[in-house]
Amino acid sequence: MLQPKFKDIKPICSVSVQAIFNETFQEGFNTVLEGGFDEPLYLPAASNSPAKVLFRDDYVSSALHEISHWVVAGESRRLLEDYGYWYETDGRDLAQQKKFEQVEVKPQSIELLLHFAAGLKFRVSVDNLALPDYDSAPFEVAVKKQVERFLDEGSGELLPVRAVSFIRSLFRFRGVSFNDTSDLFKHLATAV
Repeated sequence: MLQPKFKDIKPICSVSVQAIFNETFQEGFNTVLEGGFDEPLYLPAASNSPAKVLFRDDYVSSALHEISHWVVAGESRRLLEDYGYWYETDGRDLAQQKKFEQVEVKPQSIELLLHFAAGLKFRVSVDNLALPDYDSAPFEVAVKKQVERFLDEGSGELLPVRAVSFIRSLFRFRGVSFNDTSDLFKHLATAV
């Protein structure tokens, strides 16, 4: 399990995450975050409704996971329900699981940083109960390495701008601010 190092500060609840997201993105991206659903889903904007990032029940980790997918999705993907992807349900075989992890490594690396900024513990999700003895350690390593690439300004793999904005908003909510992006990235590097 990947554990962010964080101080004993009151963690953020899903209601706060929802308010922070909506304050950060509703006006500029016509997108809102809503909880209380049986399954997560992304719905693009309609003529009378903003785009919606829906998360499970009141689970803050579900909210942060869905936000991580939203910040990775490009403009054309955000025009499609669930970003145009078809979700492989639980029950993937080993080959399907490896493909799932290749797609999930970037969102889950961002999710790790979101959890860290929110003062919450993070655990990678292999999201597959069909492989009960599955060793997630290689996936955890891949997520950690992706975080390191995102934070290495010379790597050519930039952390998405919307991710940086939301991370800053989460820290600001917790009373933490940074002089510049370099200081923010140095602090984020302590997450892995």
